[in-house]
Amino acid sequence: MVSVMKLLEGNCGRTLTLLSILVALLAIVLYVLESSEQSADLAGMDIQSLEKAFREMNKSCFVLGASGETGKELLRELVDRKLFSRITLIGRRLLTFEDERYENLVQEIVDFEKLDNYSAAFQGHDVGYCCLGTTRAKAGAEGFVRVDHDYVLQSAELAKAGGCSHFNLESSKGANKDSSFLYLKVKGQVEADIEKLNFDRYSVYRPAVLLVDRQESRPTEWVSRKFLGLVSHAFPTAMSIPISSVARAMVANTLIQQDKKAEILENKAIYDLGKLGGK
Repeated sequence: MVSVMKLLEGNCGRTLTLLSILVALLAIVLYVLESSEQSADLAGMDIQSLEKAFREMNKSCFVLGASGETGKELLRELVDRKLFSRITLIGRRLLTFEDERYENLVQEIVDFEKLDNYSAAFQGHDVGYCCLGTTRAKAGAEGFVRVDHDYVLQSAELAKAGGCSHFNLESSKGANKDSSFLYLKVKGQVEADIEKLNFDRYSVYRPAVLLVDRQESRPTEWVSRKFLGLVSHAFPTAMSIPISSVARAMVANTLIQQDKKAEILENKAIYDLGKLGGK
């Protein structure tokens, strides 16, 4: 009996030691990820003053993908902050809203397979926000490329022709047109293709895994969200970001005057901008 107890104690000790090493290694990896990106330089910026100055410009905007998770949060921010004189939603179906705050929205219904026939929907907007996207699991490889590259690029082309001066694109952390992974390759390719359109200002947002409470989700998604939520308490930008932070960052960045024609905001900069936008 004594020898059995010693054996169990030895196994438990080795297990705890191994777990401690794994936890320490994970912490190091997360620290490196957290420190690998630059923070946004937001010193001295007053969001209320920026909003006031922007409203006086009497600008209009459009939103692509307003039915998606980021799009819905972005639209809520735009409506609540009353920054634009007109907000137009461009999508394949009419969206319904119970809140009276949304009653002045303009909606343009388009067929993305025949988008050239709907060029009028993209005319007369100063700022464009694109949160359009799907997944390979939902649409298949070909459908994913058609939505996340073809639809997005053609929308940007029509927006440019229609007078849009500032185009905002939600992309993904790790986007790279030379990647061997389809998702990251497509995201990187559409980023590069839109840059060639030469907007007066072009802002790309590359968030990490988006933290959002879906009404319906698979058990694995639920577990992943809980894990990432715990990690984010200690390392808020290492692996994930709240979807509300992305939406607030897109709005806040619109208010800030930039000299650069094209800018890429990585996850940490998005997080910092989101905090500014939340004030």
